[in-house]
Amino acid sequence: VQLQACGGGLVQAGGSLRLSCACEASGGTLRSYTTGWFRQAPGKEQEFVAAIRPTSSTYYADSVKGRFTISRDNAKNTAYLLMSSPKPEDTAVYYCASGFAITSSVRDPRAYNNWGHGTLVTVSS
Repeated sequence: VQLQACGGGLVQAGGSLRLSCACEASGGTLRSYTTGWFRQAPGKEQEFVAAIRPTSSTYYADSVKGRFTISRDNAKNTAYLLMSSPKPEDTAVYYCASGFAITSSVRDPRAYNNWGHGTLVTVSS
């Protein structure tokens, strides 16, 4: 399974931006896996942002809850992260990943074995 994250760019604080995570491998179906979004800001460690399980249950970091929305379009084999009202502190490289993460491990990057290349999001104040 190969993932491709895209949609990053420059966005003003208070605006919105949607990131996409496309599953490109033949025979791979994103709905069979937990898809997670992680981010890494300059000089900081990687952190969990959001995840959606095959059951469509969603999970969010406290820092983005109520502002970001993760979703999945099974027909397009693509997951999305809608960033609403982003803040400058949301500036980071965003990565999508897939794996067999369960409820207790959705926030653990070790639970994901397929990672896409990151996409840079810059939020201006």
